[in-house]
Amino acid sequence: MITLYHSAQSRSVRPRWMLEEIGVPYDLRRVNLEAGEQKTPEFLKINPNGAVPALVDGEVKLFESGAISQYLADRFPEKRLAPPVGTPARGYYYQWIHFGLCTIEPPLLTIFLHTVAKPESERIPQLLEPARQQLRAALAVLDRALAGHTFLVGDDLTTGDVMVASTLAWAQMLGLLDASFPATAAYLGRLMGRSAFRRAMAD
Repeated sequence: MITLYHSAQSRSVRPRWMLEEIGVPYDLRRVNLEAGEQKTPEFLKINPNGAVPALVDGEVKLFESGAISQYLADRFPEKRLAPPVGTPARGYYYQWIHFGLCTIEPPLLTIFLHTVAKPESERIPQLLEPARQQLRAALAVLDRALAGHTFLVGDDLTTGDVMVASTLAWAQMLGLLDASFPATAAYLGRLMGRSAFRRAMAD
């Protein structure tokens, strides 16, 4: 059975959402980050970074939410969470996965760190406006791409949607997704309404 090491409100929501979409049984192991369970010798054998998520599938041990999610899509091709290899749609699928992880998430992380996560004495306010501008530019690109479309690639939900929408949910939580991006807000609303998403975020 597949085992996912998970903590609520972390990047491990992504592979958990994938597993809920796939619908196969899996063992969810909750990791208490505040207690430092991710730094134990036992856990570091699975993810040497000392972070979640981590996934074990037989002899396979993976970390990084994007890699785990792509692996799961390929592991269960019948669920159609990835377009066929070699097709144009597969290229766009890769594009949106990396857009979520490499274009939307970095400025969002900067804003989160310097408004919420770091102690006030360690925050650098000068980083916030460039990060907000970078995030808004990315959201504008996304909003244009989503106009008139239900999903990012074709007519089915893919791992690209999971990567992008999970990051958008974080932006919404921080009050950074507003009416300036109507197609994006509607898209996120649709995906957050999916039962698999709700189960992944349940606890």
